Amino acid sequence: MNVIVAAGGTGGHINPALAIADRLKSAIDGVNILFIGSPDGLEARLVKRAGYDFSPVKMAGIQRRLNLKSIKRNIKAAYYYVNAGRQIRKIFDEFRPDLVIGTGGYVTGTVLKCAVKAGIKTAIHESNSLPGVSVKVLCDKADIVMVGSEDAVKHLKNCKKCVVTGNPLRSEIKLMSRQEARAELGLPDCMTVLSVGGSQGAVHINDAVIQLLQWEQKKGGINHIHGYGKHGHDSFVKAMEESGVNADDPHFRIREYIDNMYVCMCAADLIITRAGAMTLTELTAVGRASLLVPYPYAAENHQYYNALTLQKANAGRIIKDDELSGQRLIDEVNEFCHNPSLLELMGENAARLAQKNAADKILKELIELCGLSV
Repeated sequence: MNVIVAAGGTGGHINPALAIADRLKSAIDGVNILFIGSPDGLEARLVKRAGYDFSPVKMAGIQRRLNLKSIKRNIKAAYYYVNAGRQIRKIFDEFRPDLVIGTGGYVTGTVLKCAVKAGIKTAIHESNSLPGVSVKVLCDKADIVMVGSEDAVKHLKNCKKCVVTGNPLRSEIKLMSRQEARAELGLPDCMTVLSVGGSQGAVHINDAVIQLLQWEQKKGGINHIHGYGKHGHDSFVKAMEESGVNADDPHFRIREYIDNMYVCMCAADLIITRAGAMTLTELTAVGRASLLVPYPYAAENHQYYNALTLQKANAGRIIKDDELSGQRLIDEVNEFCHNPSLLELMGENAARLAQKNAADKILKELIELCGLSV
């Protein structure tokens, strides 16, 4: 069986694609998997690192802002699109796929359109609560659309078949108790906050966290793990020094990049983060309360809708990026300090949202679609 996977742009598109590929590879003997994506995109690096074959096709997304720079980019994107179709058809002729899977983004749109025209079986997985443009356009043409949450279904009309599977994680989260995780990190066993702005960092989150760390240092008895990202290295470290925050405080773990994220999530009572679909999937998997700061420039503001799914379930709270401040974080954390049962309740609500065995559910749908017996 030959399978092409189209994924690109962000980790929220690429990581589910890799998880699906992993599950197919483990379940189907002799399956051949080929990824298609942009040579300049994050997918080129992540897919190759994961050990899968990768065919680069130059593509670019459409810019929605109306300015000269965006217009120039859109002209270039249109040029890439015309040429991409020819390259993709050539890949199809050589690889002869039995199935083409897309996980969102402009890469999915281009590749799946070609697959539909060629009469190849097609499947889409959408991890966000608000589906992207490509998924909305293709949902009535693909043989099956699989989504991460019930909230996504209402945005997809006229699907041939729409199934809620949840979002697959590449490897199962190894759940630890808070005490075990804190012991592994060398932290005291007390209320613990984890804050991250993504691998690239987030200026607003970093600025607000500095003030929160100041307050926590004075209050005492609160652990804080923070990842400030590579772009925040100089500014965050300098701001910490200027504000008098002691990076060597035994309650603090301040890092550029958190490479043991699941341990840190298990150690935490409260997680402050952006609202990418896969981040929220991990939040529900570990069952933790959250303060969610959606990235305001995400396509169609989809991170806000992701966060809304948790807020409606009283599993997280949304703080809009332009409303984020150090004082707002201090007020939120202080409330939770005085009401630990609320933190516990929100964590339990988050755990109830978890879609377990998502990769197995997706595998089942794909096997059925292709008429296989495994």
